[in-house]
Amino acid sequence: MSQSVIAAVFPVAGRGTRFLPATKASPKEMLPIVDKPLIQYAVEEAIEAGATKLIFVTGSSKRAIEDHFDTDAELEQALTESGKDDLLKSIQGIVPPGVSCIYIRQGKPLGLGHAVLCARPAVGDAPFFVHLADDLIAGSPGCLSQMAAEHAQHGGSVVAVERVPRANTSSYGIVAVDASDRNRITEIVEKPAPEDAPSDSAVVGRYLLVPEIFDKLERIGRGAGGEIQLTDGIAALLDESPFHAYAFDGVRYDCGSKLGYLQATVAFGLNHPDTGTGFREYLKETLAD
Repeated sequence: MSQSVIAAVFPVAGRGTRFLPATKASPKEMLPIVDKPLIQYAVEEAIEAGATKLIFVTGSSKRAIEDHFDTDAELEQALTESGKDDLLKSIQGIVPPGVSCIYIRQGKPLGLGHAVLCARPAVGDAPFFVHLADDLIAGSPGCLSQMAAEHAQHGGSVVAVERVPRANTSSYGIVAVDASDRNRITEIVEKPAPEDAPSDSAVVGRYLLVPEIFDKLERIGRGAGGEIQLTDGIAALLDESPFHAYAFDGVRYDCGSKLGYLQATVAFGLNHPDTGTGFREYLKETLAD
C-alpha cells in the first residue's frame, strides 16, 4: 500500500523579514523556544516519524543551521572537563546515530515549490516529508508521525490542515475535500480572498508527498508572487494521485509571526521541567499587577 518515509525536506532559505532586526545575521529557524531553536524541534519531529535523511534547502545566510547540527569538539571537551554531563548529552544527541544531514543551496528565493524541487536529487524516487519549521506543532505523537501512520494505512499524499477564520484565507493554501473519501482533496487554491475560498480548511506546514510531485513542479512555472508554488504543483497532480487533508491532533503555533512566537514561548516555557514552576508563578504575579 505504501513505502516507508525516510527523507524529510526542510525549506530554510527564507530571510525571516518579519523578525528583523533579530534575523539580520541569524536565521529565523534558529530563534529559540526556551532552550532549543525552532529547527531542532522540526528535526526531532521528523526523526520521531522515522526520517533518517534530513535535507535542508538553505540560503547564503543560513550557515548557523549547518553549525548547529555539526559536532563541536571544543565545546564538548569543555563540558566534559567541567563535569556538565547533562549539557554534554543535550548537544551530542541533536543528530542521533544513523541520521544524516544534507545541505542544498537554493540560489534564488523562488518559492516553496522551487525549494522542494531543489531537494529532488537527495530525495530520490520515494515519498518524503516537507516540514516548515515556522509552524511549531505540539502534540504526541508528533504531527509527522500521525501523517506517516495515515500514509502507511492508505497510501497517497497527506497534507496537514486546520480550520482558520475565513477572513484569514488569503494567508494560506485552502482546500476543498470529499468527506466521503477520507477527506480526499478535490481542489487547492493558493491564498484566495475570503469570498473566493473553497472552504476554511487551511494547509499548514506539514506535507507527506509522493515523488511524482517533482515532475509537476518542473512544469508549472511561476504562480502567485512570481514564485513556483507547491500548492500549484499539488493542484496539477490531484487528478492523477490521491491527496488527503489530515486534521492533526495537536496545537499549532505560527512562529513566523511575532504573536505566535510569543505564544509558543509561553506554552513551552510553562511545560519545560526547568522553567515551568517558576515561570508560572512569574506570570501569575505579572498578570495580578
